[in-house]
Amino acid sequence: MPMTKQIIWSPLSESDLDCLLSYLQTHWSNNVALDFLDKIDLLITQLSLNPKQFPLINKKRKIRKCVITKHNILFYRETKKSIEIIRLFDTRQSPTKKYKK
Repeated sequence: MPMTKQIIWSPLSESDLDCLLSYLQTHWSNNVALDFLDKIDLLITQLSLNPKQFPLINKKRKIRKCVITKHNILFYRETKKSIEIIRLFDTRQSPTKKYKK
């Protein structure tokens, strides 16, 4: 059985998730937000088992990109002991926003 790694959410990624869930609940429905959370949970399980399954987009910083839905991308980095969730980006936002803060 493969060894799973601990998942660590950065403060920015936690804020991104809160904003996204709020948006989904307000503009769509609670069910849509819950379905999205289910997708995130499944993805996190996959990442903890196989962190290298998604493409490396920044070799120097070891950042990988995972497309969750056509509107949402998760950026993360693997360390020896954990997987750090860096940002959760809504593709409908300005492309430069993901690099600010």
